[in-house]
Amino acid sequence: MNIHEHDCVVLTANLPADGLEAGDVGTVVHIHHGGEAYEVEFMTLAGDTLAVATVLGGQCRPVSKRDVSHVRELVAA
Repeated sequence: MNIHEHDCVVLTANLPADGLEAGDVGTVVHIHHGGEAYEVEFMTLAGDTLAVATVLGGQCRPVSKRDVSHVRELVAA
């Protein structure tokens, strides 16, 4: 898996502590230890930051040409 800073990635696991679900898309803002983990910013489609989360390499994948955008509405806390 070849992920670089500023790449879009898709979560492959839920991150409940951050309110994130598998399938959510974020942007890599920092790479830890050659790809062992990533700092990923997750935003709403309106541009508001939801979270900047540490995501392990096995918890995300690069966006592919076959991915389709899908919307889910956040549940109020």
